[in-house]
Amino acid sequence: MNVIPQNYKGSSKRERVEDMFDRIAPKYDLLNKVLSIGIDKGWRKKMVAELKPLQPKTMLDIATGTADVAIACMKLEPEQITGVDISALMLAEGQKKIEGLGFAKQITLQQADSENLPFADNTFDAITVAFGVRNFQNLDKGLSEMLRVLKPNGKVVILEFSQPEKFPIKQFYTFYSKYILPIIGQLVSKERAAYEYLPESVAAFPYGQEFVKIMNRNNFVNSKCVPLTFGIASIYVGIKN
Repeated sequence: MNVIPQNYKGSSKRERVEDMFDRIAPKYDLLNKVLSIGIDKGWRKKMVAELKPLQPKTMLDIATGTADVAIACMKLEPEQITGVDISALMLAEGQKKIEGLGFAKQITLQQADSENLPFADNTFDAITVAFGVRNFQNLDKGLSEMLRVLKPNGKVVILEFSQPEKFPIKQFYTFYSKYILPIIGQLVSKERAAYEYLPESVAAFPYGQEFVKIMNRNNFVNSKCVPLTFGIASIYVGIKN
C-alpha cells in the first residue's frame, strides 16, 4: 500500500505523506469542496450522528488536517477535542478556522504521529478519523494505538474512501478519479502527483468487510461498515471492550 510518489521528500511513507500534505495545505479545503461537489460535508454529518448516542466529553480527531471533522463534532457539545496530524501546515490552516469560529478553547491541535500517539491509555471517549487511515504507514499499529487511548466502551468512527462496485457508478468513478481529478488538482494546487496518489491509494486499500475484519483483528468489537454515496466512501465504527 506504499504508493506515495517518490518526488515527495522522505525515505518512509510517513515522511512523504507529511511533505505531500504540507505542499497542498493552502488549497486543501478549496479542492475538497470542488472535487467532492460538497458531498464531504454530508459524510461528516453522518460521522457525528454515529457519536450522538454516546455524547462523548473527550474526543480525539486523528489526521485532523484542517480540522473539519473536529469542528463538525462541536455539535456534540464535548468538553474537549484534540486534533492531531503529522502536517504542520495543515494544522496551521485548521487553527485559523478554529480561531475564526471561536472554538479555540474547546479544540486543541497538535502535531503528532497517529501510530505513536502522545496520550495515556484510556484517555478519550471517542475517536474520529476522516480520510487518514489510508495514509498510515502501518495500519495495524495505527488501529492498536486508537484502541489503547480509547476508554472502555469508547467508540471509534472512521470515514474513508472505498470503491463503488455497481455499474455504471464504478466505471464513472474510476474514470473521474484517474483522469479528471489529477487535472483539477494540478490546476488548483499545482500538485498533480498528490491527486494521482489519491485514486492509487484508494485502489490499494482494503474496504467494506475486509476493513471490518482488520478492525476486529485489532480487538474492536461490534464493528460495522456503513457505505455512503453508492460506495464512494464508507464509515467504519468499532467499540472498545
